[in-house]
Amino acid sequence: MASTSGCRQKGARSFSKVQCKNHPDAQLVEDYRAGDMICTQCGLVVCDRVIDVGSEWRTFTDEKATKDPSRVGYSQNPLLNEDDLSTSISRGTGAASFDEFGNSKYHNRRNLSSSNRAMLNAFREIATMADRIHLPTDIVDKTNCLFKQVYEQRILNGRSNDAIASACLYIACRQDRVPRTFKEICAVSRISKKEVGRCFKLIVKALKTSVDLITTGDFMSRFCTNLGLSKQVQMAATFIAGRIVELDLLAGKSPISIAAAAIYMASQASAEKKTQIEIGDVVGVADVTIKQSYQLIYPHAANLLPRFDTRVVDKLPQL
Repeated sequence: MASTSGCRQKGARSFSKVQCKNHPDAQLVEDYRAGDMICTQCGLVVCDRVIDVGSEWRTFTDEKATKDPSRVGYSQNPLLNEDDLSTSISRGTGAASFDEFGNSKYHNRRNLSSSNRAMLNAFREIATMADRIHLPTDIVDKTNCLFKQVYEQRILNGRSNDAIASACLYIACRQDRVPRTFKEICAVSRISKKEVGRCFKLIVKALKTSVDLITTGDFMSRFCTNLGLSKQVQMAATFIAGRIVELDLLAGKSPISIAAAAIYMASQASAEKKTQIEIGDVVGVADVTIKQSYQLIYPHAANLLPRFDTRVVDKLPQL
């Protein structure tokens, strides 16, 4: 027979220590299925109906879980300015759900303010964009905090929230040393490159935040992997790009253009040849830009290629 005398004294305002009345020093074991506290020496049920506040099912990864599957309701969003808890009523199907005129009797009542609603929509857009280009959750969290800061300070009044969210995502990637190009951000945000660039400059200036300079090494591994090039070609392209910067052969060119030209030369010097169009589609640079950059570095091929071999240079195309 279950006994609850050890759980709480009748009329007492505070809970007393849970212990077995026959073995006060005995260790108690909790039976999660039955919700009982059992004495390990005599088997007496010291306390019953223990509430389990844990998850109702197992969660194997935190990448896809956006809600905590626990019995205590939804967790609050710390980025919002007020309580964001609300009740959502699904559409009724039975006759009792409608009045005599066919109108639904039950309606959702949301207490979210307009600012919180705008931020929630932006957070969803940021999560969608990050998922499309395979960014981790810490980038999403940093982007959300940056967007909240920009939104509350009214730094970019008149700009769309989608453009601000895209620029914040670009800045967060730069700050976490996993930069993405403007074209990659624009491809998943439906915002023009010009608009994202404007928001980026305004945010950096207004918040006085710092972003690291982009180098060819930040993109080389990802570009070569997407092109299906081997590790040897990637190492050669990295070496060529470093030599181009060191010799200042492509002054004024962006690091992405330099990386594209280096990948083209490294692939043409190996058996894994890639065309300018193939590289341009992956890197996001026009094939004409790759051709012009390659023409400038071709005369210096002997100083760029690692493990210089005259036969390798002779095989390089002359555009």
